[in-house]
Amino acid sequence: MPYRVTLLPQRLWLPNPLPLGASACFGFRQIMPFCPLKPGCNFQDGSNMSFRRGVVRQSKFRHVFAQAWKAEHCIDDVRVSRVTWDSPLCAVNPKFIAVIIEAGGGGAFLVVPISKSGRIDQSCPTVCGHAAPVLDIQWSPHDDNIIASASEDCTVKVWQIPDGGLISPMTDAIVTLEGHSKRVGILAWHPSAFNILLTAGCDNVICVWNVGTGELVYQLGDIHPDLIYSVGWNKDGSVICTVCKDKALRVIDPRRGTVLKVKEKVHEGTRPMRAVFLSDGKILTTGFSRMSERQLSLWDTKDLSEPMVVQEMDTSNGVLLPFYDPDTNMVYLCGKGDCTIRYFEVTDESPFVHFLSLYSSKEPQRGAGFLCKRGVDVNKCEIARFFKLHERKVEPISMTVPRKSDLFQGDLYPDTAGLEPALLADEWIAGQDSPPLLVSLSGGYTAHPSKHRDTLRSKPKLVSQDSGAGSAPTSAGNVAAVTTSTPASAAKEMEEETPQQRVAARETDGNTERPRREDEMLTELLAEMKALRAVVLAQNQRIELLERQLARIEDGDV
Repeated sequence: MPYRVTLLPQRLWLPNPLPLGASACFGFRQIMPFCPLKPGCNFQDGSNMSFRRGVVRQSKFRHVFAQAWKAEHCIDDVRVSRVTWDSPLCAVNPKFIAVIIEAGGGGAFLVVPISKSGRIDQSCPTVCGHAAPVLDIQWSPHDDNIIASASEDCTVKVWQIPDGGLISPMTDAIVTLEGHSKRVGILAWHPSAFNILLTAGCDNVICVWNVGTGELVYQLGDIHPDLIYSVGWNKDGSVICTVCKDKALRVIDPRRGTVLKVKEKVHEGTRPMRAVFLSDGKILTTGFSRMSERQLSLWDTKDLSEPMVVQEMDTSNGVLLPFYDPDTNMVYLCGKGDCTIRYFEVTDESPFVHFLSLYSSKEPQRGAGFLCKRGVDVNKCEIARFFKLHERKVEPISMTVPRKSDLFQGDLYPDTAGLEPALLADEWIAGQDSPPLLVSLSGGYTAHPSKHRDTLRSKPKLVSQDSGAGSAPTSAGNVAAVTTSTPASAAKEMEEETPQQRVAARETDGNTERPRREDEMLTELLAEMKALRAVVLAQNQRIELLERQLARIEDGDV
């Protein structure tokens, strides 16, 4: 029989005599009404002394707390779409917030700068080029001004948002992708290859596009027998995982068009499921049990016969949308119609998925946008930020780790994926794979100009879909030459322009303002040198990759 602890107003009653070692069972922060000892436990040999050590798991994310921003920092009067499609309805990057909104006579979504707050006027310009409601939107991971949208009009459009936001309604997309026979509801950019976009529609077909040329590269039409619920890339973009209405989890090679792994009945329920790849190759799925209880499961792709862990949440009809942070290995679950956001940490220790805490509010959420790590505030130890969609409002919610020091917390911010792509579209189509190029967040992230920045914006206007396949591929030598010349030429231009600017400053400024102007120029010069140094480091990794590929070609391995 377990020992009973009676809490009295002035004293604590314990059985007398107290068994040897029984004090170990009171190692909790608060004394429980019943001591959770197993019957027959023996403290004499110390076999259960590890129980005390196992009560509290060591983790730097154990005290993560969520806090909603004040009302003056929210965005009001946003008519969030009422479309019956299980998508987040929101996409966020370090520059902009995009929200799918209600629109008459077609589909539209709102794009405003991320610093925007207050009321949105009804005359605010929107992106309104679709002929039917928009179902999904996704920002490009390699250009913060490029966004893709999928619609019920069976098309996918790619848009270029000008810096500072829209000044007039946008109706003309830079490229339109037409390949689905039914409405398109899923978008997924390739994590490391430039201009590669995956789309999935209600025609049970998955299409992979080269957005730079508007060309349909791969089409997977005979793999899924029913509606596709979710599609996600792995870390290096070599395979994808999908879940379908037939309750099966599939691991697919999109370039070969073959199913590598399949698991039937991942979740017993009939409600929609979701699946995401983790950074170590495992797959996390959310779904419903036979009794309509929401579940979270973790799967090892080496053996899909049984899940590594299954956790039951609660009974609700809302689909759990998983948002995965590969830097912290944390998973955030947002249920549509819920008032809570649950967050977990995935580790190699059993039970592998550890519940951390939950954020609860009074208002249910219509959707949510997840900000990538490049946009968080490292000075406040913010590790994630959500943008919760209310019926008429967008509310930011920060996930913060409490720290006393004001210094940069390197253990909270490992190197994260940057804007620079690791591969070009032609390289990935040729069979190459590479994880995303990483950048440091120390001192705050500053994006440097990408050498591929204008590739997407010029190709769709100049190259038609018929002539897209005829473009000459870039050789390894040419890429290496461009890579090495870019930082040098930029540095040369900086050296030529700086003396001219200084001479102009001396001629126009007065004696009193001259020191201040020189200090401003020095600050700009140092910032530009820092950006160039980041370019050199990123291109050195690119050169090493190309040299290894060239050596493999010379050795006859390819």
